Amino acid sequence: MKITFPHLGNVYIAAKIFFDGIGVEYVIPPVSNKAALKVGSLYSPEEMCLPFKIMIGNYIQAIEKGADTVLIVGSCGPCRFGEYSELQMNLLKKLGYNVNFIVLDYCDDIGKEEFLRRVSKIVSDSKKSNGEIIKCALRAWKAQKLVDGIEEKAHYLAGYEVNKGECKKLLHKCRMDVVNTTNSEEAVNILKSYRKKLIHIPIDKSKNPIKISVMGEIYTVIEPFSNLYIEDKLMDYGVCTKRMLTPTWWVKDAALKTFKLNSIKMRKASNEYLPLYIGGHARECIGEAVLSYKNGFDGAIQLFPMGCMPEIVSKSILPTISRDKDFPIMTLVMDEMSGENGYITRIEAFLDLLERRRERCII
Repeated sequence: MKITFPHLGNVYIAAKIFFDGIGVEYVIPPVSNKAALKVGSLYSPEEMCLPFKIMIGNYIQAIEKGADTVLIVGSCGPCRFGEYSELQMNLLKKLGYNVNFIVLDYCDDIGKEEFLRRVSKIVSDSKKSNGEIIKCALRAWKAQKLVDGIEEKAHYLAGYEVNKGECKKLLHKCRMDVVNTTNSEEAVNILKSYRKKLIHIPIDKSKNPIKISVMGEIYTVIEPFSNLYIEDKLMDYGVCTKRMLTPTWWVKDAALKTFKLNSIKMRKASNEYLPLYIGGHARECIGEAVLSYKNGFDGAIQLFPMGCMPEIVSKSILPTISRDKDFPIMTLVMDEMSGENGYITRIEAFLDLLERRRERCII
């Protein structure tokens, strides 16, 4: 068995650390790119959303490198993501790729026994004891928290850095150094060292940079290729950014859903405008918009793929929040036809709007 998985931001780092630790073969697909999107768009149904198409490209590129098993999380909720695994499995079979799928659905949806059976498939080729496997899983979880924390801090400090581009360079080098080691313990130590380096980056606290919240559909928010690397672009502009949806957040949210203790702040914040779950992360998007306003951000950017039903509902609510709170919110809808030049123009226009609002307030 040689496992692969679709890209979702920095998740491949934690996955690599886990599989290196337990000694299971794996293939990390090339970082999501235009070639993957082209292949995925060619073979996917036209009406399917951007994440589906990029994932198909990830799978095919990994299968061509020897992968025979696809690991993907699932969802039994109203979002079409719940159908991804079946649709993707059938699509790949029609293309002549004979691969197995391991779908990790929520434990409540498929039952504890079935969930454990699927988890056991992932580690079936490992020669490690159960105790050692658990230890490796905890190490991977620690790595995920570290890399999420490093990214969050780097994206925010970019607005205060003395030497422009230093946070971005450090962040990219951190990812490269972690990927280049096959020792899982060393990988965690590398992440810890970069967390310390980030603390010592020279910053100018007298600066008052624009602060923007990035929110929306979870895949498009977390996977940089799908949003044309918006956080990197905002770092180049000297903007502080923050997003609440991260891989770490997703795991915690999934674990606490059983007890209804998940994302309490976001749920409370969304109650005025969207008190019910409608699928995807629509409610979280609304909650983030309200919290971003309360936390003193200058504006927010909503990202979602063309045709995403939950986010279309969010998009219809956000103008009301923007008007009620006098809080600028811009929506960017992504698909395989998104052009970078027009995309950059819209971002620059939004930043110009936020700067002019500040000037008006000072006058």
